[in-house]
Amino acid sequence: MGAQLRVYKRRIRAVTATKKITKAMEMIAASRIVKAQRKVAASMPYATELTRAVTAVATGSNTKHALTTEADTPTRAAVLLITSDRGLAGGYSSNAIKQADRLTERLRAEGKDVDTYIVGRKGVAYYGFRERKVADSWTGFTDSPDYADAKRVAAPLIEAISADTAEGGVDELHIVFTEFVSMMTQNAVDGRMLPLSLDKAAEETSAKGEILPLFDFEPSAEDVLDALLPRYVESRVYNALLQSAASEHAARRRAMKSATDNAGDLIKSLSRLANAARQAEITQEISEIVGGASAMADATAGSDK
Repeated sequence: MGAQLRVYKRRIRAVTATKKITKAMEMIAASRIVKAQRKVAASMPYATELTRAVTAVATGSNTKHALTTEADTPTRAAVLLITSDRGLAGGYSSNAIKQADRLTERLRAEGKDVDTYIVGRKGVAYYGFRERKVADSWTGFTDSPDYADAKRVAAPLIEAISADTAEGGVDELHIVFTEFVSMMTQNAVDGRMLPLSLDKAAEETSAKGEILPLFDFEPSAEDVLDALLPRYVESRVYNALLQSAASEHAARRRAMKSATDNAGDLIKSLSRLANAARQAEITQEISEIVGGASAMADATAGSDK
């Protein structure tokens, strides 16, 4: 066997092994998407009703609270960025990081200092490589988060929004995550968690034809809002973690399918080259045999004379 043919066969074996791996990863990601979608759907009613309750309490009272009251001159904001712990998911993490960079630039253009909180090893590595300051970070659960993870992430955010800016607190909480739209579409988005925009919430409620219920506050509206603040932040963070997890699995499935298809195309191309090399070898061997037979015939004819 010629050297060129051995090279092609070695590459075909290597690409075939890679194709098996990417195909297996594609099937695993596809199986996890359904479970992640169910978790997202299950978390939505609680988050929606909690937001309605907070809106109703805030609009039904004149209490100033971190949930609903904007600072006259906000000077500091916190941004929570959600990325993945693992790679091989296409542009999933890089798109979220770019969205966070755009949000940070916009906030700084408004004269606000920004504290960045990061979920996922990819975001931590990105900021670490560029020596950017990170207020806090969490890793190890991005592909399958639970409510306990959301509480751990939300705790320092709640502490920051509740504290005075002079003591390291913030005036606003923002979140950047990847919204799961469909199996083929996932969008990196950002939104302000706190203070809650009551006008926007009221518009969404009226657009749906809903009427906010009336509440009696015991012992007071401020105490009720104090109790709802951590629940609201935790539910928003949990829903964002779940949507990001579903988006990560969908992005990884799409990336692995593309890699599998590319590996199949490369195997076909290498097989054609290997066949051409084999045919060239056979042609050369036939030519050598014919040439040798012809030389022997000429030698025999010369000796007979």
